[in-house]
Formats: sequence, C-alpha cells, structure tokens
Amino acid sequence: MAEIRTTEENTTVDQDMKATTAITDTEPQISPILGYTDEPLLPLSKACSPLNEILHNMSFYTQLALDETPEQPPDGLTIDESAAIRLYTIEWDKPHRSLYSMLNYHLKNNDHEALLPYFKYIKLFVTALVKLPCIPPLTVWRGVTKNLSGEFPPGAEMTWWAFSSCTTEMTVLENNMYLGNEGDRTLFSVEVMNGRTIKAHSHFVTEDEILLLSGTHMVAQSQLSPADNLYIIHLKQ
Repeated sequence: MAEIRTTEENTTVDQDMKATTAITDTEPQISPILGYTDEPLLPLSKACSPLNEILHNMSFYTQLALDETPEQPPDGLTIDESAAIRLYTIEWDKPHRSLYSMLNYHLKNNDHEALLPYFKYIKLFVTALVKLPCIPPLTVWRGVTKNLSGEFPPGAEMTWWAFSSCTTEMTVLENNMYLGNEGDRTLFSVEVMNGRTIKAHSHFVTEDEILLLSGTHMVAQSQLSPADNLYIIHLKQ
C-alpha cells in the first residue's frame, strides 16, 4: 500500500490527509496568484525569505530541504528547484502548519494579498514542477469525510486553485487513518492529463504522490453511491 502523507492540520475539514483535503474552492474570475511569473527566479533560501516571519521555523525547514537534496537531482532539476518541491512535502512539527498547508489555504480562499509573500517561492516551485514529465493520462483519487455529492452534479465545472495531491491507489483512502469505512465520505475519481509524480523530489521517499498544478480545471462526469454514506464522483480534467 502506498503511503499518503498526513497533515498536522487541515485547512477546511477535520481530516488530516493531503489527498483528503477539502475539494471545493471559491471561484475567482482570475487566478489568485496572478503576477507570480513576474518574480525573479531565486535560490530557495532567498525565495523563502519573505516567509521567514510568517511560517514557524521557516529557515530551518528550508535548510532541511536543501540538505536532503542530492547534488545532481533527477529530471534535470537544479538543486534549488528539487529542494523547492521537497520543502513543499515536509511536515512541520505540531501544532505548527506546514508551508503547503498555509499556501493551499490561501489559494482555496482566493486571498491574493496573503499569497503575495509566497510569490517568490511559487515561481521556483512551479518552475520545478513544469520541468517534470507529465504522467500519462490516468485515474487518481482524492477524498473527504463529508457528503459533497450535491455540489458536483454531472456537467458542473470547477477550477482547483490549490495544488492538489492525489493517490493512484483508492485502497489507501479506505485506511482508517484517512477516510475509513464509516460516516459520510466522498471519493473523487479524477481523470487527469498532466499530473506530476513528485516522489523523486519528496521528503517522503516511499510516497507515490501525484500533484496537480494550481488552476486545474475539472468537469463532473457522473456520480454514484455504492454504499450508505459513500459517494463516488467522477471528474475529468
């Protein structure tokens, strides 16, 4: 069974799992990170410097990511690019919230002002992600411990502004640590075309995590309820 990294604190639902974070975002007309491409491409330590006063112990985790990165990262990435992905995957010590947790929280809430200090990091992070080869089209899974079937009727369109972590193994989500087998649960079966596998650049080397970039557009195809309190929604990129 593939591991899925647990989070120290979810942004919007009581579920500690990246592939089980809240799905629904606000729907801004434009990207909440519009303008980040104008930032210079900086080394990781400089790209993260605006966050040192915002996120707990930021400089420590930045250096940790750099220390864990090999001198010749795979996929043609530079050390700073690979370390930017690795930093995204690191869990902060409880009760402090990780970089990815706060970044995605502001993305989901379309908080452009709160995202401005992240822009330099986002520039490096996205530069790294787009260098990774796109995975072939396949179905990945996300889930939440609530009933969201009413929000995704067939034909509904939505944009996921957060960077969205998914797993290729639905059985991972059935683990009691994550969705379990009781209570309201919604599984999203997502046909993706340009997900990125970040395992080779992750702090957690055993994870087969698929990451979807901010701004991924989805269309709801169908839904079913194969068991009480369990809802499966089919989305297509």
